Amino acid sequence: MTPAAALDRGLGELGLGLSAGARHKLLAYLELMAKWNRTYNLTAIRDPLQMVSHHLLDSLAVVRHLSTGRLADVGSGAGLPGIPIAIAQPERHVTLNDASYKRAAFLRQSIIELALPNADVYAGRAEAWQPLERFAVVVSRAYAELAEFVATCKHLVAPGGVLAAMKGVFPARELARVPASANCGQVVRLAVPLLGEERHLVLCRAAA
Repeated sequence: MTPAAALDRGLGELGLGLSAGARHKLLAYLELMAKWNRTYNLTAIRDPLQMVSHHLLDSLAVVRHLSTGRLADVGSGAGLPGIPIAIAQPERHVTLNDASYKRAAFLRQSIIELALPNADVYAGRAEAWQPLERFAVVVSRAYAELAEFVATCKHLVAPGGVLAAMKGVFPARELARVPASANCGQVVRLAVPLLGEERHLVLCRAAA
């Protein structure tokens, strides 16, 4: 199966009807990641089909579970899940955050080469970030344990917004360590096409 065929199959299973232009940008993003990976070590995954399942489809599986509005991807790394979300939802503004200035350089270049006017980058530690406007959704894929994610990023969320943590197996121990005030009671089991691994999305609601 080619990466393009794998992506089309996965998008079909996720029920995401993306344009040909969006699908092209998603594949172009993987090519960019592979190119920069030679010197920046962005991902341990090198196989193109695995990059489709573990990066693109894994990121896009959360889209239907996130409320609308401005989104921040904290600890974005290579741009996951923020860049796939920005491509799939051009009407949503996405800010990619990473503390590494090397990774931030890759993120900025990706935004330019993929022509994503709805995306920008904040380089720096999330706990020190004071955005002019807070976000409806703050998402993380591999940023920190749940309690740390909530503690360091809750100031980024607008009233009534959500902190969304992407996890593998059901994070029972992490949930037990989160204070009750964090309101992390909603855990969604995700079905990621072509992945064959457990995935969950923890949604923590900010006070309105």
